[in-house]
Amino acid sequence: MQVPTGRYEKRTARTVTVELLRLDESGLNERTVTENVSPRGARVVTELICAPGKHVLVTAAEGGVKSLARVVYCQRVENTKFVVGLQLVVRVEKWGNPASLDSHVSAVVNRRKAKFQF
Repeated sequence: MQVPTGRYEKRTARTVTVELLRLDESGLNERTVTENVSPRGARVVTELICAPGKHVLVTAAEGGVKSLARVVYCQRVENTKFVVGLQLVVRVEKWGNPASLDSHVSAVVNRRKAKFQF
């Protein structure tokens, strides 16, 4: 049996304004844009270095997209710019009409914030 490689779903070139919130002790966030999207992922341009395997919260106000995402890769493209591949926890059929898990996302974010408060 062959092990699948590559993407399960095709990415579509689409620029969507998103906010990334790192769910680590830094709590850094950034407003940025996507280069492409799919129902289960996105490639974003960012000034934040994001370690593969870490989680971020992705929010796109236009259309109400809100999902936890796992960083799959982070590649430097300029001195202070990176492209980051994200695997979404919530499937987004149309960037603008998401399948939402707001209560799940809120609970995870609140647990992470509480963990890092002094």
